[in-house]
Amino acid sequence: MAGSEAAWQVAQAGLPVIIHEMRGVVGTFAHQTDNLAELVCSNSFRSDDDEANAVGLLHWEMRQANGLIMEMADAHKLPAGSALAVDRNAFSSAVTKRLFAHPNVSVERGEITELPDWAQTIIATGPLTSGALTASIRAAAGEESLAFFDAIAPIVHFDSINMEKAWFQSRYDKGETEADRTAYLNCPMDKTQYEGFIDALISAEKTEFKDWEKDTPYFDGCLPIEVMAERGRETLRWGPMKPVGLTNPHQPEIKAHAVVQLRRDNALGTLFNIVGFQTKMKYGAQKAVFQSIPGLEEAEFARLGGIHRNTFINSPILLDRQMCLKSNPNIRMAGQITGVEGYVESTAMGLLAGRMAIADAAGTPLLPPPNTTAMGALITHITGDADAKHFQPMNVNFGLFPPIDAKQGRKNRKVRYKAYTDRAKADFLTWLT
Repeated sequence: MAGSEAAWQVAQAGLPVIIHEMRGVVGTFAHQTDNLAELVCSNSFRSDDDEANAVGLLHWEMRQANGLIMEMADAHKLPAGSALAVDRNAFSSAVTKRLFAHPNVSVERGEITELPDWAQTIIATGPLTSGALTASIRAAAGEESLAFFDAIAPIVHFDSINMEKAWFQSRYDKGETEADRTAYLNCPMDKTQYEGFIDALISAEKTEFKDWEKDTPYFDGCLPIEVMAERGRETLRWGPMKPVGLTNPHQPEIKAHAVVQLRRDNALGTLFNIVGFQTKMKYGAQKAVFQSIPGLEEAEFARLGGIHRNTFINSPILLDRQMCLKSNPNIRMAGQITGVEGYVESTAMGLLAGRMAIADAAGTPLLPPPNTTAMGALITHITGDADAKHFQPMNVNFGLFPPIDAKQGRKNRKVRYKAYTDRAKADFLTWLT
């Protein structure tokens, strides 16, 4: 995601760029194709509300900067309420075709095993950086890389879902169109079913970690569902299985104790992913546990969940404000390897790295956006504000922004968030021009 965006920004500025992509020659645990910008976990870019949500604001900023990833996401969006979800295969295929067709872009397949000595390099290898390159980065940076576990949610064939039990509805009927308001499938549970489900999650056979992985932390924004269950029996009812804002048309007079939601994963509507159900259960256990969900008794899975070890660097120590390695200013780092979390955040760091590389080529270094903007808040966090001793991946959120001055916004969250986004938009447009 970050590498594709960085390459696009450079190419659009009229400069030649070479994309080095190892997939197609060397694969990874999580990827299934050799396309650029392949989505390996959720197909959601999360909220698209640019007035009340920090990630929606980040969408807006990238659109203003003519980002390729947002253009292709908008072109291949699926109904998802107020969120921006995409057809994952159509999206990555479109990004790949646009870059391959660009006259200033060339693509070379093959693994880069050592940090190169080119004049300008952007390392945007994501969380699944190959072992050889990781070792080279570690040696050059003089600092141990950090790591965390990330998990993947399963995908279900729609025609295997029992629609006599499940129903279409977005929570609180959110969305501008009927398709948005019916973008989610819901499977209800009563209290007995929920308690049995929690028991099954906790007792299911899990993937065992190797000795060298045992101290690797989880990213709290993408916890395996069984880890959430182990933290408290009600945790899931306050998380991905919360029953609020939904009415079961099959039994409108009965309030569900918990609800499992599935979101459309492709434009045809033939595949749905189980929202928030990242898992480290073994495959046999996954089928047994997930088929205990009402409506999914005969579910057929296009992909089961999984867990993989992600790598990121200690950016507050290793990177300067230009996103360059302090030990090697010819090398920029971008994307999830820098310690941002999420598709959109990773892409935004690629966009900035590309624009900074363009400015360097012109001999006029580009200052980062102000920290009152979504992009500026992220780059400020990873290159200076974060506590290096306890550095962990971070999604964009208003807690990274300088506080607003408006007194009325301190008590009213809606007013406060609107003040954040108004200020950010004005400051971002100033920076962009």
